[in-house]
Amino acid sequence: MADHKKISAYSIVRNNTVSKNGALIFEYEKDAGANDFLLAAYRQFAINYPKFYKMDNLCKLGIIAAEVLLKDQTFESNDPYATGIVLSNANSSLDTDIKYYDTVANIASPALFVYTLPNIVIGEISIKFSFKGENAFFIFDSFNADFTTHYVNNLFDTTGIHRCICGWVDLPGNDYEAILFLIEKKETLNEQEAFTKENLNNIYYTSNGKS
Repeated sequence: MADHKKISAYSIVRNNTVSKNGALIFEYEKDAGANDFLLAAYRQFAINYPKFYKMDNLCKLGIIAAEVLLKDQTFESNDPYATGIVLSNANSSLDTDIKYYDTVANIASPALFVYTLPNIVIGEISIKFSFKGENAFFIFDSFNADFTTHYVNNLFDTTGIHRCICGWVDLPGNDYEAILFLIEKKETLNEQEAFTKENLNNIYYTSNGKS
């Protein structure tokens, strides 16, 4: 059969819940804010990344979604350049930008300043999992499955990546959402696992009660 690209796994973090491949694996107090939920999820999944406590919430969200996505995944190659990352959101790093701006009147916070770019979440995921492949971060009004499939397919066709983590990681205040897909060059006889914009949209809009 011809080479195909497969959605090998996906993780979703929203509404104080975490799910993987459509199955709910963690649920926290409904009224809890983002700070409390992210810390609880970090502890729940026993993530070993001490830098987590210093990161902004957007990066914490991305790390948790990536940890869940990649848990129990095995790759044929450990080449750090074989994994690409393509993420997007609607609010850039606005949550941290606002917090940083509030410090400028007194003493600007270098610890916050380093997180005033949205692609820092890609950097944190890359460091945590030792990835060095092609990566990019884009801003859209909403999740754009059409662009994502075209861009990721182009990366597979023009670079040496064997797999790609792609999706949406957004966090304006307490209204956070992350959905990550692991895409690999694999054959699949299951049409629902094929890497298509229709399947990405179906997962994004229907999983965990998203309407």
